[in-house]
Amino acid sequence: MTRTAIVVRGGWEGHHPVEATEVFLPYLRAEGFDVRVEDSPEVYADAERMAATDLVVQSVTMSEISDDAVKGLRAAVEAGTGLAGWHGGIADSFRNSADYLQLVGGQFATHPSKHPDELCGDETDNYLTYRVTMTDLGREHEVTRGIEDFTLHTEQYWVLHDDLIDVLATTTHPVQPYHPWHRPLTSPAVWTRLWGRGRVFVATPGHSVEVLRDDDVRTIIERGMLWAARTR
Repeated sequence: MTRTAIVVRGGWEGHHPVEATEVFLPYLRAEGFDVRVEDSPEVYADAERMAATDLVVQSVTMSEISDDAVKGLRAAVEAGTGLAGWHGGIADSFRNSADYLQLVGGQFATHPSKHPDELCGDETDNYLTYRVTMTDLGREHEVTRGIEDFTLHTEQYWVLHDDLIDVLATTTHPVQPYHPWHRPLTSPAVWTRLWGRGRVFVATPGHSVEVLRDDDVRTIIERGMLWAARTR
């Protein structure tokens, strides 16, 4: 049976929403999804269409969303539509909507920078080498099973979150003399969330297409999309 996926992309261009989502469109089609692409989250307000959608893949950093669209997305996920995404396209979307933030369960707060003496004024100021560490749950979960801890050199997301997420992998922000915090802070790097009959999947790596093509990151996102999709 063919399943339906809507890929919603837009928002801040710094995360290259078109190029980033294009990385995964062939995979979704190969997995049997009828994939439709939208350039606005307002599609969420179309209740009939959302009820027929098995998976939403969202890549919309920051931006804004109407109350009707948020209500539509929440209702669809609660009824069984899956929601999946990576980096700012899902974890830094629609900052004006508390209802959206509650649905996703985690929100980007910052990505710490390099030493001040190393700053050059472009996006690489926030590129750090950091470790993604699997949790005990992550070592058994179908999304991350068999994936060992791995290292990336990119933005390291500091995430504010609640306890209703199931954390599959974490990353720890160390104490540095040029930062104001005084003890290491561990943030979720990959998580899932059950919401009504629906599933939510989030991976925080994914700032660039290069990061998305990393074998571990790509595998986690591909598995995460399939995990989140409605099961019939």
